[in-house]
Amino acid sequence: MRNEILRYERIRSMRTDCGLSQQQIADMLNVKQNTYSQYEIGVLNYPLDVVVRLAEYYGTSVDYLLGLTDEKAPYPRRKR
Repeated sequence: MRNEILRYERIRSMRTDCGLSQQQIADMLNVKQNTYSQYEIGVLNYPLDVVVRLAEYYGTSVDYLLGLTDEKAPYPRRKR
């Protein structure tokens, strides 16, 4: 349960630390503000593509957003 609370807190904290509204992030994700609000409070689960887009947008890792690490810096990309 604590991990789920932390996950939603981190998503909200990243948004508020950047001074962004839910509507601004919802627009970036092409979802309705109400849908994004439900992601943020844990009513709806985030689709994987939304988590990836948020991590890229905030310049962090998916693991950080999900509370699996406390390291904000993203992992280096693998060369293909």
